[in-house]
Amino acid sequence: MSFSLSRRGFLATSAGFIALHPFSANAASNQAHLRIMETTDLHVHVFPYDYYGDRPVDTVGLARTASLIKEIRDEATNALLIDNGDFLQGNPMGDYIAYERGMKEGDTHPVIQAMNTLGFDASTLGNHEFNYGLDFLMKSLAGADFPVVSANVALERGSDPTKDKTLIPPYVILDHTVTDGDGADHAIKVGLIGFVPPQIMTWDRRHLEGKVQARDIVETAKAYIPQMKEQGADIIVVLSHSGIGSADATDGMENAAVPLAALDGVDAILTGHSHLVFPSPNYADFAGADVDAGTLMGTPATMGGFWGSHMGLIDLLVEKDGNEWRVVSATSEARPISRRNEDRSVEALVESDDEVLASVQAEHDETLAYVRRAVGKTDAPLHSYFALVADDPSVQIVSIAQLWYIEQMLKGTEHEGLPILSAAAPFKAGGRGGPEYYTDVPEGDVAIKNVADLYLYPNTARAVRVTGQQVKDWLERSAGMFNQVEPGAQDVVLLNPDFPSYNFDVIDGVTYQIDLSQPSKYDPKGELLDAEASRIVNLAYDGAPLDLAAEFIIATNNYRAGGGGNFPGATPETTVFEGPDTNRDIIVRYIVEKGTISPRADNNWSFAEMDGTTVLFDTGPAAKAYVDQVGLTMEEAGEGPDGFARFRISL
Repeated sequence: MSFSLSRRGFLATSAGFIALHPFSANAASNQAHLRIMETTDLHVHVFPYDYYGDRPVDTVGLARTASLIKEIRDEATNALLIDNGDFLQGNPMGDYIAYERGMKEGDTHPVIQAMNTLGFDASTLGNHEFNYGLDFLMKSLAGADFPVVSANVALERGSDPTKDKTLIPPYVILDHTVTDGDGADHAIKVGLIGFVPPQIMTWDRRHLEGKVQARDIVETAKAYIPQMKEQGADIIVVLSHSGIGSADATDGMENAAVPLAALDGVDAILTGHSHLVFPSPNYADFAGADVDAGTLMGTPATMGGFWGSHMGLIDLLVEKDGNEWRVVSATSEARPISRRNEDRSVEALVESDDEVLASVQAEHDETLAYVRRAVGKTDAPLHSYFALVADDPSVQIVSIAQLWYIEQMLKGTEHEGLPILSAAAPFKAGGRGGPEYYTDVPEGDVAIKNVADLYLYPNTARAVRVTGQQVKDWLERSAGMFNQVEPGAQDVVLLNPDFPSYNFDVIDGVTYQIDLSQPSKYDPKGELLDAEASRIVNLAYDGAPLDLAAEFIIATNNYRAGGGGNFPGATPETTVFEGPDTNRDIIVRYIVEKGTISPRADNNWSFAEMDGTTVLFDTGPAAKAYVDQVGLTMEEAGEGPDGFARFRISL
């Protein structure tokens, strides 16, 4: 599309006149409009395609976000496009490249190719960039036509953050040109600095331990921002792959966007990691967040959803005073690529950009072939619609495969002979992913795409050695998923919305019940709330009450064993086996060996009975086909919010 400046307030293009943003239309001779566009948490979603469901979708994909980006570039005279991390891992295309095709020197990763095609100006690293190891990461970054920055990951630590030898450059200062209200061009230096949660040292310990170190985000920012100013940055934009959490800075905090935004010298902040949208009502009650103004601690901020669902946008009106630029006004928003209508249908708001699609077409086709390979059969459906309220076949098969693997791995070791349990959680159980975000594998062939659907992340197998008390506390931690319910209460909302499904571990090998009338022992982050609380009742092993002093092995994954989720007993110190195999590969091997699997839940856990008490549970509408198979006293209770179906459970 060709364009030229026309009468005040409009841009003349080959497609007609486009209304300019007020900052562009009304800028004075010493003022300019600087537009900052953000993508975040793309997780390799270039095509608008659900590889797990093997179907096109309208709610994801950088190719669709690209259309928004091009529209916005047309609306303003000056714009920067920045990615906020977690682009390299997160769907089968990412796994196909990492595990099957590989990255040789000189190769370009498909998501990088798409970003190059779209003309990104810069990016930072997210925590998932480290999932495939440092060698894979660095080979992938080598193909980027744009700078990638991250300030708090160091190969060698110095006396302060500015003396560190960082893995990649901590920041970049872009020489940019802005056009003022009179049409004159001016040079402006835009400093971009990136941060990743220091928890990467736990989450990807196997890849990072002994190779890099991670610093506290806020501490690192305080050190570097004055240096960026000294080196000539007129405007500083923070690329925070860190969510919006507490306004009070604490050492090593994961979600540090609010205290970051409060630092002197920060002119705008891009956030991510949480897979949410800012500004939006999600953050209406957060200290330091002004949803109406689109600011954190008075600093313009945005978070553009996930998987390309939104494009974050910050508009700055900058003014030159002598030799200095300053922000005099700002607006923030997040533009979606789709919307859900009242009839639950999803409507695409933009079409995919053909150029971006073409840039990864070959890898898309290869990924489809990769995920469609059959590895065995199942004689019962595998679904996760009721995984949060009853023992579930999709979680059961993961537990069985983990148990099968760890039993083999511990033979001949000092741990052989200890009872082995297996902990697994549902990854796709609705929540922020929406009413279609569930595992649903029909009876029949099981393909790689189905295994990826059962186990969403490329975690590797681990085993921890724990006491019976730690087994109980592990389950108490999981039981924080549920709100407390008074006996006799009617239609209490069952699930705590702040508790992610991937932290709802079910432990196979023991039997137990969850007493919802009792308070939770732990909060959603795993912090102790009430040391005397006890929701786990009738806990038994091999038909007898569980011995709290006995020792057990729990089969799990590297995320959990590394401390992810803050589960009692799940630490690097209790880890006795670190497998070279991914949990996903283990499931494939198990299915291949068995040929046909029978993944029926064994109902080793349930809710304790509460006469005359009912709770409400929201799940995907497709769950209605499986209600009779769950073993709960349950009935439909109308529509839930945001396209979910609601069920009433009698306890």
